[in-house]
Amino acid sequence: MRYLLVLLTTILFSTTLFSQTLDPVKWKATIEKETDDTYILYFEATLDEGWHLYSQNEADSDEIAPTPTEFTYNTTPESYELVGETIEPKGIEKFDNIFEMDVKYFEDKVTFSQKIKRIDKNLKQIKAEVFFSVCDDEKCLAPEVVEFDINLSGEAIENKGDLSSITAEDQKKSEALHIDIKGKDVFPSEQVEEKSYFNIFLLGFLGGLIALLTPCVFPMIPLTVSFFTKGAKDRKKGLFNAILYGFFIFIIYILLSLPFHLLDSLDPEILNNISTNVTLNIVFFIIFIVFAISFFGYFEITLPASWSTKLDSKATSIGGVIGIFFMALTLALVSFSCTGPILGSLLGGSLSSDGGAMQLSFGMGGFGLALALPFALFALFPNWLNSLPKSGGWLNTVKVVLGFIELALAFKFLSNADLVEHWGILKREIFIGVWIIIGLGMVLYLFGKIRFPHDSPIQKLSKGRKTLGIITLAFVIYLIPGLTNTAYANLKLLSGFPPPLFYSIYEKEAHGPLGLNAYTDFESGVQAAKAQNKPIMLDFTGWACVNCRKMEEQVWSHPEIIDILKNKYVLISLYVDDREKLSEDNQFKFLKPDGRIKAIKTIGDKWATFQTLNFKNNSQPYYALLDADMNLLNKTTAYTPDTSEYLKWLQTGLKNFRK
Repeated sequence: MRYLLVLLTTILFSTTLFSQTLDPVKWKATIEKETDDTYILYFEATLDEGWHLYSQNEADSDEIAPTPTEFTYNTTPESYELVGETIEPKGIEKFDNIFEMDVKYFEDKVTFSQKIKRIDKNLKQIKAEVFFSVCDDEKCLAPEVVEFDINLSGEAIENKGDLSSITAEDQKKSEALHIDIKGKDVFPSEQVEEKSYFNIFLLGFLGGLIALLTPCVFPMIPLTVSFFTKGAKDRKKGLFNAILYGFFIFIIYILLSLPFHLLDSLDPEILNNISTNVTLNIVFFIIFIVFAISFFGYFEITLPASWSTKLDSKATSIGGVIGIFFMALTLALVSFSCTGPILGSLLGGSLSSDGGAMQLSFGMGGFGLALALPFALFALFPNWLNSLPKSGGWLNTVKVVLGFIELALAFKFLSNADLVEHWGILKREIFIGVWIIIGLGMVLYLFGKIRFPHDSPIQKLSKGRKTLGIITLAFVIYLIPGLTNTAYANLKLLSGFPPPLFYSIYEKEAHGPLGLNAYTDFESGVQAAKAQNKPIMLDFTGWACVNCRKMEEQVWSHPEIIDILKNKYVLISLYVDDREKLSEDNQFKFLKPDGRIKAIKTIGDKWATFQTLNFKNNSQPYYALLDADMNLLNKTTAYTPDTSEYLKWLQTGLKNFRK
């Protein structure tokens, strides 16, 4: 009757959206006789494509590492003995950025071998078990144990357990794992909406407009337009050439993003990995500091003069459409000292978000369009040239102001590295304090209290400097509450730039990832949710789960997400690979739907079985939103590297909870 109940539950659950019990590895044991008393046991694992089985090599006990494969034998001094260790093949060895260590794993098919020597001549059978866990590029499965009864005559069968050994107490404890989840049929699969790239295009366009106001680009507008309109044989031809020139500028900046599409196609996660790479973020920090110093006028960043000279000669000698293309390329190179830092900001910002190469292309397109438009518009309406302000000291002011902005952005990249590594050197209040100092420096500059190498003495402050100085001062005043531990510390206008609220000098240590308070026992978490009248975010995770760490470091650390997890949900994190032993009273035997018996001995055994039984899914990371009465609040989800998608999922759960 008990078996039929489990089977019926399995059938019902298998019809739901979130059913996905995976079994990507098949084990087979064989035995080979060497002499009368020595044998070799072979354990062959066949893995589905894309899955990894890890080596037997164990990391130090204080390290978070992949779950090693372990072999256990029922050897006794009177029966048989092991000759040497269990041998494994060479495998694949590589450095893992998440575990920050070298890992060894196997793909496709792998065979382990163990030599034994029989001592008891009457020995007929050997019992062995394999403890293992497998992962693919998106998820890991909870550790499993496969037991074998191996006859010395050559037969080896998997030991599924003796059904008669299941006691009434075992059944009672098994039933206690089952929770009555309601609403599984309410949440059909959702179509993932395509990203809107308008915002990044707009930001790129704004960056291009700013670049137009720099001393490297602005003076070239009237000169270039006059060259096309006056140098052509007729006005129509001049207009065509000027518009073509602008079009080529736009295309050139689009082409700059193409290499990133190649990287994205080779590995869809590579740009996301780049954005969270500590070394690269520090490199960006240093580069932006250098950009800032360059904008302040202490030196200029220029590409080799031979490049622009060569391109300019090609443009002159070739002429025609191709010549105009080389003229546009010459402009891109000559103006690099001003546009390079702005493009660097765009590159860094795009790689630090979820849009990847396509988002970068839209940003580059916006930037190129903003640079190209003046050449086309002023060619169409040459009288507008008279309304342009004359070049002068104001161009250098724009450049220095950009230097202060680059300096502020530099600390954003240092903050990214600090958050990932948890160094604690750039907590939220320290970051905001740095921005306040930079802002005050910019105010003093705009009001003429400090000067840089290329600045002339200021006889009278212009309205532009006064206005920008007042706006900057207002921004600095807005930042000041961010230094406090008050309700005003949440600077919503800057959401996503400073470190999140939880990463604070005032925050006490908590027990969950990223400093979150996380319950590691389901019942305790549910009781807390009832007491606080909050929904539950159920997190099936693992100490050795690569993508669990990726989700925590790259997605959960987003300011809005960390705020929701901290203040709006009760977080329950259940570790399916926790090998801490349960007390003797809490250990039991669980009858699986396939007829095998699973011994629930550890905390990980319990929560892995709990996940499979109630959600018919055995992969991690795996997330479910529930209320304290076990009503689903949204569809379940798994590895979701898209921050906006995951945030929307959490917000939908909150909305349904309030209903």
